[in-house]
Amino acid sequence: MKVYCQPPPVQSRLLIDQFAGLIDHTFLKPFGTEDDIEKLCEEARCYGFAAVVINPAEIETCVRFLEGSKVRVATVIGFPLGQTTAECKAFETRDAIAKGATETDMVINIRALQKGQLDVVKCEIDGMVKICKPKQVICKVILETCYLSDVEKETVCRIAKAAGADFVKTSTGLGTAGATVHDVELMCRVVGADMGVKASGGIRDLETALAMIRAGATRIGTSNGVAIVEAYKQLK
Repeated sequence: MKVYCQPPPVQSRLLIDQFAGLIDHTFLKPFGTEDDIEKLCEEARCYGFAAVVINPAEIETCVRFLEGSKVRVATVIGFPLGQTTAECKAFETRDAIAKGATETDMVINIRALQKGQLDVVKCEIDGMVKICKPKQVICKVILETCYLSDVEKETVCRIAKAAGADFVKTSTGLGTAGATVHDVELMCRVVGADMGVKASGGIRDLETALAMIRAGATRIGTSNGVAIVEAYKQLK
């Protein structure tokens, strides 16, 4: 396997590892080569990121590249629009797990939420949780906050918490805006300390990542994880 990075210095490993362990190292482009995926996985292994987040077609490749490491393989469900049925999302989830995914990030049906069809949103979240939990697969619910009112955000957070999801997540990164401090604080307030909040979308530098963590985020989704960790190392 090619080596794309060097491990962090031993003398600062504990602090760096704690910080890096909050990051989901992300590659969700519709194009690229296998070398791009190998590089993503090797960086995640070297820096000790929580997970790589990739499109479903790359799950088995990442499982192979990350064999023997603690880095988890996360994939997206109903991505990026959320406009598939609960049955389709359930199939995607089962298929992802069968291929080796250990985390799933599912986009809710935003239009159903906005039409007041809460039973649709509840059904798809319940379905994902029921599939993931017996397999010890972490499940995250993507709100796409840029399209929602605060009341709608709170509603989804409550549904996700009641269903037993592990995380609520701000954004896909492909909407009109990404994570904001306001949204992270709101989501943390609703779900409480027993559930994770993932800030994702538009997090490209250390300042933004730290702002999200201070607001309560327990995961950071970014494609700039290496640069962010390197910048963090300079603070120590």
